[in-house]
Amino acid sequence: MKKIYFLLLITTYASAQLTWSPLPNAAVNTNGQRFDDVFFLNENLGWAANGFYAAVYKTTDGGATWVQQLNNAILGSNNYYRNIEFIDENIGFLGTLNGRFYKTLDGGATWNLVPISPNPAAICGLDCVGTTTIYGCGAYFSPAYMIKSSDAGVTWQYTDMSAYATSLVDVLFLDINTGYAAGNNANGAVILKTTDGGSTWTTIYNGTIPGEYVWKLQTLASNPNIIFGAVSSVAPNDGKLIKSTDGGVTWITKIAPDVDIQAVGFVDENHGWMGGHSTGFYETTNGGDTWINTNVGSNLNRIFVLSNDLAYACGTTIYKMTNNLAMNQFQEQARIPLIVRVAPNPIKDKLMIEIDFKGVDHLMLGLYSNTGQLIKQLTLDEINGATTKKYTFDFPYPSGIYFINLHTNTGRQSVKIIK
Repeated sequence: MKKIYFLLLITTYASAQLTWSPLPNAAVNTNGQRFDDVFFLNENLGWAANGFYAAVYKTTDGGATWVQQLNNAILGSNNYYRNIEFIDENIGFLGTLNGRFYKTLDGGATWNLVPISPNPAAICGLDCVGTTTIYGCGAYFSPAYMIKSSDAGVTWQYTDMSAYATSLVDVLFLDINTGYAAGNNANGAVILKTTDGGSTWTTIYNGTIPGEYVWKLQTLASNPNIIFGAVSSVAPNDGKLIKSTDGGVTWITKIAPDVDIQAVGFVDENHGWMGGHSTGFYETTNGGDTWINTNVGSNLNRIFVLSNDLAYACGTTIYKMTNNLAMNQFQEQARIPLIVRVAPNPIKDKLMIEIDFKGVDHLMLGLYSNTGQLIKQLTLDEINGATTKKYTFDFPYPSGIYFINLHTNTGRQSVKIIK
């Protein structure tokens, strides 16, 4: 996420009423499918990428109106858009989960494929720093790798990150040399740090619950040593807010307001918001000790903070936070989970699963104990279009309660099974 902030000295900040509202626009009818990313160069100029419908929108008036610039029909390919980043008003990059990476030189009017060797299976995180440097990472469904360009996207280098992580989801740089990458490894959620532009990396955070991810990262503009991370987990484990005040040397962990937590955004050390696939904005004013449901938003993935009284976010639609913001409200549609059938259930010696997929997708299917421990990664599968697929697995485990967890492009969901 490009770190251009507009720091304002507001003496009355403590008493300011910060509110979130959805931005009514032509892109809101998404049938519950999320906007996976939103990016602003300044308070007026921004872009948003819808994942499932593979659409890019641009605004020049702070989100009051949006113009669709791109969709699958224009590119002639079936994509799921994960992220969007711009160096300036003309040069931008668009990551997909389908092995295709795009670049624009005209502010998003036209897009062209970026050749990288080896070709990344997906770009899950992007960050433009300075005027010519771009970092990217992937994939949430593995393997883990970084890409980097030092010449505004003309040439790229690819780095295998499997020595550090199984999957990478987000990347965040303070300058062209110092930055962080987040995802997971065999132990659980992980954050890596580099101080030499990605040549070497050090693990600065590692959880202890396999299957968890650090999904999004944020640093405060006023103090980049303060780092926030959203830890997405699997029920019955809690999602987590992790926080460091010393650049990642030590970490504090707080319970987050959702298991599948993803979005995180703070305006100071104590005041911030989180949300995920199952929630809208939850607000804290005490650093995550307690959370209040604002009853705004749905299916959140990114909170993009520009200043201490202006931010944007993406979920079922695009949201804006300002002081006492008044917007026309509309009824948002909740995320619709995949239809999953397990039969028979209770099971005996075979686990038989049938899943209805809505379109091109990736599936990570994991088996978890009743206490949330990962027992086995059952399968990784690439879904080529809307279809129903059947899976059968041997089940040589004791009688009891288990959960199967589906991790796809559009979210995570768990199904209880009994043996």
